[in-house]
Amino acid sequence: MMTQRITLDEFIVQTQQAHLSTTGEFSALLRHLGIAAKIINRVVNKAGLMDIFGSDEQTNSTGDTVQKLDLYANKLMMDYMSNSGICAGVASEEEDYFVEFGDRISSQKNYVVVTDPLDGSSNIDVNVSVGTIFGIYKRVSATNDPLELQDFLSVRKASCGCWVCLVWYFYHVGLYLWRWCLWLYL
Repeated sequence: MMTQRITLDEFIVQTQQAHLSTTGEFSALLRHLGIAAKIINRVVNKAGLMDIFGSDEQTNSTGDTVQKLDLYANKLMMDYMSNSGICAGVASEEEDYFVEFGDRISSQKNYVVVTDPLDGSSNIDVNVSVGTIFGIYKRVSATNDPLELQDFLSVRKASCGCWVCLVWYFYHVGLYLWRWCLWLYL
């Protein structure tokens, strides 16, 4: 028996309908992260034409060699999350410290994102799968207060339990939600 494919948007609508007291903020954030990952996927497919392959001769906060594609993907993710006004801030593997979006709309949001915008980029030249890894946390600090490092650290009760991994195999983009053990198609 073949299982039915479900898209990220279908999953969000079905899940949100099952929880009538939700505000839609988490759903909107998850959808925006899916869109950001699609944009990064498109850039990865065109990286050779954009001359963004190869090392940038730097190391990131975890000691990995930074690829040009890492920097480009990180800028795309940060710009997209900042412009969407859908989360309070982002902590990225490519940044030394978290980035707080201090505008009036973002400071009222309940969630922060931790991410590696382009995991596996050092292996992209040997045709190994790459993807965007992210987690969504409910912030510990009060809305309208400045973000704290604690908002981004450790698995805690404030975690939404939604660690997801977008993996790209050539032109196929899928989303695996570990909490729900589902493959979704973008």
